[in-house]
Amino acid sequence: MTVDNQCKIQLRNQVHSIIKSIETGQYETECEEGCNAWDYLENALDIEYVSSSRGEYLGARILVAYGGPSIWINTRNRQVEGYWWSDNYTAGYHEDQLELDDYLEEYFNDTR
Repeated sequence: MTVDNQCKIQLRNQVHSIIKSIETGQYETECEEGCNAWDYLENALDIEYVSSSRGEYLGARILVAYGGPSIWINTRNRQVEGYWWSDNYTAGYHEDQLELDDYLEEYFNDTR
């Protein structure tokens, strides 16, 4: 297996690992209270909010990994986007058991 193929497989696996965390609401944490959006977002590297021209919340992009690879959670499109050099891989998620979008919408509206 070539290094290029290994990178593509690793990128795809990381994207699917994040999707699994979002859809199940389970991820590795030291919190005794369980998993929630606040704890998950505490480790986010950046959050970009997407709003309409009227200032209405539409979604957010959450940077959860950077460098090799860079991975964003896009709550507006319900996708996880992975980028590594010239490779990219995007996959959708169906359930948001962490309630990331709900939490970010509430935070966005509270800080306006």
